[in-house]
Amino acid sequence: MSDVRPVRVLLVEDDALMRRAFTVALERYGYGMTAAADGLTGLELFRERQFDLLILDVMLPGLDGIGLCRRVRETSLVPVLMMSARGDGLDVVAGLEAGADDYVVKPVDTFVLVARIRSLLRRATYAPAPGPEPEPAEPEGEVLAFGDLAIDTAGLVVSVAGEPVALTPTELKVLLEFAARPGVVLERHTLLRDVWDYGWDGDSRVVDLCVQRLRRKLGRDRIETVRGFGYKLRR
Repeated sequence: MSDVRPVRVLLVEDDALMRRAFTVALERYGYGMTAAADGLTGLELFRERQFDLLILDVMLPGLDGIGLCRRVRETSLVPVLMMSARGDGLDVVAGLEAGADDYVVKPVDTFVLVARIRSLLRRATYAPAPGPEPEPAEPEGEVLAFGDLAIDTAGLVVSVAGEPVALTPTELKVLLEFAARPGVVLERHTLLRDVWDYGWDGDSRVVDLCVQRLRRKLGRDRIETVRGFGYKLRR
């Protein structure tokens, strides 16, 4: 019997039928599911246990998904997938601004949901694991410097003016894409493909909001907008 533990997922969804359907479907794919019916219960579970990924509905009683995502981001970089019942942009933008990594619009096909989960978990491998500092080893990467911005590609540590900056796995992956090609304009659809694993035209708002969060953390002038094309990292 394998001793590899299942990926632990916290689902916060107030609709009982949807909560049950998502739980059963994802358990069939091997995920270890924990479910909550409201935001405050979800926050309590998040604080009590360790999860590899959170799926948060936007409309929740007590504490909505946007507020819950903000509370999570105060202490954790765990991947967050938002679920919205409407695709008009209001919930999407609010969720991404709160720190979510991606979103899906309900009703969502199970195959699409699993694909978004797998993409988020792949990105999470870019984040250093929590715990004690590892023993020093021969570095396999290098430190990239752009002014006072430093990126340790081996240790996956980002700092500005010598101070470490906490980035979510998605933010870190986007920054690494920019750092690999400084001064080169990266189009939104290229970032959607390489970071979010969208094999089709995805919602470019996830890119725009992620860049906005990076600017808040790294400095507003660090990533330049090239109108009509995309973004580039200033040399």
